[in-house]
Amino acid sequence: MIPQWKPHLESFFECPPIGLESLKIDDFQLHASSTKRYGLGAHRGRLNIQAGLYEDDLYDGAWCAGRDDTLQWFEVDARRLTKFTGVITQGRSSLWSSDWVTSYKVMFSNDSHTWITLNNGSEDLIFKGNREKEIPVRNIFPEPVVSRYIRINPRSWFTRGSICMRVEILGCPMPDPNNYYHRRNEVITTDDLDFRHHSYKEMRQLMKVVNEMCPNITRIYNIGKSQSGLKLYAIEISDNPGEHEVGEPEFRYTAGLHGNEVLGRELLLLLMQFMCLEYLSGNQRIRHLVEETRIHLLPSVNPDGYEKAFEVGSELIGWSLGRWSNDGIDIHHNFPDLNAILWAVEAKKWAPRKMFNHHIAIPDWYQSTNASVALETRALIAWMEKMPFVLGGNLQGGELVVTFPYDRTRSQGVVREQTSTPDDHIFRWLAFSYASTHRLMTDANRRVCHTQDFAKEDGTINGASWHTAAGSMNDFSYLHTNCFELSMYVGCDKFPHESDLPEEWENNRESLLVFMEQVHRGIKGVVKDHQGRGIANAIISVEGINHDIRTAADGDYWRLLNPGEYRVTARAEGYSLLSKKCEVGYEMGATRCDFTIGRTNMSRIKEIMEKFKKQPIKLPMRQLAARGSRRRRLGT
Repeated sequence: MIPQWKPHLESFFECPPIGLESLKIDDFQLHASSTKRYGLGAHRGRLNIQAGLYEDDLYDGAWCAGRDDTLQWFEVDARRLTKFTGVITQGRSSLWSSDWVTSYKVMFSNDSHTWITLNNGSEDLIFKGNREKEIPVRNIFPEPVVSRYIRINPRSWFTRGSICMRVEILGCPMPDPNNYYHRRNEVITTDDLDFRHHSYKEMRQLMKVVNEMCPNITRIYNIGKSQSGLKLYAIEISDNPGEHEVGEPEFRYTAGLHGNEVLGRELLLLLMQFMCLEYLSGNQRIRHLVEETRIHLLPSVNPDGYEKAFEVGSELIGWSLGRWSNDGIDIHHNFPDLNAILWAVEAKKWAPRKMFNHHIAIPDWYQSTNASVALETRALIAWMEKMPFVLGGNLQGGELVVTFPYDRTRSQGVVREQTSTPDDHIFRWLAFSYASTHRLMTDANRRVCHTQDFAKEDGTINGASWHTAAGSMNDFSYLHTNCFELSMYVGCDKFPHESDLPEEWENNRESLLVFMEQVHRGIKGVVKDHQGRGIANAIISVEGINHDIRTAADGDYWRLLNPGEYRVTARAEGYSLLSKKCEVGYEMGATRCDFTIGRTNMSRIKEIMEKFKKQPIKLPMRQLAARGSRRRRLGT
């Protein structure tokens, strides 16, 4: 059992959000006095909802009243008696408009006909609203009010704008004697884990607790430091922690590249607890994963950004506070743009003569001390180069979708365009393996988080088809290392309330495990010489796929592939190449495909000459020709 901590003090004094931002409240529970147009209807009045780049009639960034007067209202039907304790408001999400409410009244009803305005005994209370459109403002009621319906009645608004609001309501459901709502609406977890948000210090302590519970299968280490000096801690889960075992693939999950996208961080902390407890209890699935895979979990890539968000709290950080590193860098898109280098070489038809289609070198300018590269990014790159990772996922937030490379569009100036890698088929499967086992991602009936219905695409999308982004972690990992990397956007709410963590864990638990298991899909083997020694850095090519991978230090390799028959070639400098057919089945478990390759005659000659310190005799061409003619005359 993981030790339980008491909730933060604020939890004793107010109720959690009822779920406008998390979508627990559905569109049919939101009503308004009037609406400017459909895309600005009551269903869009949710805290932190985002408008599309091109604001249109379907997906805009707030509820906006059809008229600007004090008779307007925004209403929430909780569908049950609820103890309301407060309101949080924002203005309209928009690149082009400035709209927010500066003051409002709050009204309550049990039948939606008779309304009572919250007052202080002698006059109606007027709450201060927003002073700009993005920073949330919270107002706590002097006393909780029990009712079913709650209305926000704007009294004043920005003088050069209109009545527009995004809202969250704080409230606790009243006892439900018949257990009706409990059975219908709530997801219950049976896992006894530490469901809460952890500060940096608390995260480190929790990792230590897990390590002490499972010392034989866990190891804590750090990959570097953040800009403010916080260590970037990772936990390894393996039957031989600290060692790379020949033939065993290495897997990684990272989270918190954007410090305000907190759900992924907590999911990884829950995952490490879960795997430790299940391993100890004898869960065969978990034992198999631990014994056959070297797993690395890095819960907080950007601890500096997280601490900023954590200090403000889950409901008040807005959409972007804590997103960037301390020096203002978006870590996920801070990697060198290797796509441009590869595509330029391919356009000149220099590949593979002048440059390989894989393990593309980092340009010199990026490695200079003057380059705008975060310390966290440099630490990630060193880690990615050190460990022979095969598969990885970075957990992000604010959406429900899995994205796969490429993340950058190939056509210049194009914002959205399908841009596939040579491994598009396996990437699509990997993405679907996570999305299809998530409780909500592929649910056709679920509400759209913000502007796009990814459920129509089976909960997955090519990154460049969504929005182009140069220098992503996913593209860099694919082009510079052997590791296939994807992004999992694990929830609409970037920083859910602690009370939502058990349900979010249930939403993602199976997906997290299934995706890890995909590291065992495809072929694996060892490339050796005739003396049985592993050959490092040998190139593994698959016919028909213009992207190679390389062997690790001991000569072992793993190549992710979908089921089918493949012609695979192993080659290394100084060795003869060897090709063979390798078949990948539908059952889980990589197909063994080993190679034993011999030295070329030229490499053997060079080796012998170096051994005996002899150098080839270099004579001018005329001298060689004269010597040859003289030998022919003597022969006659």
